[in-house]
Amino acid sequence: MAANPSFDIVSKVDRQEVDNALRQAEKELSTRFDFRGTGAEISWSGEEAIGLQAETEERVRAALDVFKEKLVKRNISLKSLDAGDARPSGKVFKIDCKVIQGIETDKAKAISKKIRDEGPKGVQAQIQGDQLRVTGKKRDDLQAVISLLKGEDFGVALQFTNYR
Repeated sequence: MAANPSFDIVSKVDRQEVDNALRQAEKELSTRFDFRGTGAEISWSGEEAIGLQAETEERVRAALDVFKEKLVKRNISLKSLDAGDARPSGKVFKIDCKVIQGIETDKAKAISKKIRDEGPKGVQAQIQGDQLRVTGKKRDDLQAVISLLKGEDFGVALQFTNYR
């Protein structure tokens, strides 16, 4: 007899897709008329961080909107992007963004509690590092858990993987 059916709840972002969106936004900022002469730039600033800068606060926010638009076109949830506020830095304004990978412990506990409270009987969720493993007796119960979680907002982009 096979083991109980299970699936993993993860929050992962394909870095290559984020890089592609960044390159597209960079290209658009360099060619669009309303960004000419504003010093608008976007670039990686570390492994999971992105920096935007422009000469005015309005232009740096517009550059962030362009980047968000590119992320959405590449099917990357905006919940996986943590953008800070525009702050002055010398003669330019900067915005620091962070790409969120993994599910934080407190959010994982909230998801687990939601499954325990409202999910079908006999379904368990275990926190394994930055992801959750959900197991149950029947596949139908697991499908019910997936649709339950899709209807909720935990402030993090969720993907359901390794369904077996």
